[in-house]
Amino acid sequence: MPETPAQPAGPAEPVKPAEPNVRTLDARSLRGLAHPLRMRLLAALRHDGPATASQLADRLGESSGATSYHLRQLAAHGFVEDAPEHGKGRERWWRAVYDGTAFDETLTLDEDPAVRGAANLFLHEIATIHTQELSTWLGNAHNWPQEWRRGADMSDFTLHLTAEQSHELIHKMHDLINSYRDLPSSQDTKAVRFHTHAFPREAAR
Repeated sequence: MPETPAQPAGPAEPVKPAEPNVRTLDARSLRGLAHPLRMRLLAALRHDGPATASQLADRLGESSGATSYHLRQLAAHGFVEDAPEHGKGRERWWRAVYDGTAFDETLTLDEDPAVRGAANLFLHEIATIHTQELSTWLGNAHNWPQEWRRGADMSDFTLHLTAEQSHELIHKMHDLINSYRDLPSSQDTKAVRFHTHAFPREAAR
């Protein structure tokens, strides 16, 4: 009896890139994070990896007492945790728990004025951080090779969209960026920061 021929395999399912481990802020966690130094500390741990309070103090131009206090507050709200594998003796190392933070726009409309205030502070501090990062790049771009200067961008666009189309485009951009997240590293790769800003504006009358 002849063997049944094997069926040809169908097309392979595309491998979906790993999603970043992101924490969505609620009212309590927002109030725990919405402080300029805490946001800078968390960003430093996310971008540069585990560090001690003293190392972060030197990097950010703060006292080690201030960084130690605010790291403990971040830990109390679940944003950072101990990294004991890095420690020696009494050194306390910290690492970020999440890759990123998602902001819920409803927090800007919360009944509690303290939550609304924390939401506004958080968003304005994010804008300040983006501006500082861009200014740092512009001030140091001449120190980078030409291929990296070509690989940088500072563009803006104006489109005429509905709110739903804007929402759709934002998520398509996020998906595209995340599709590059798991590419293999090499001696030529660097950490590259991407900022996205999208907002409506009234036409001049």
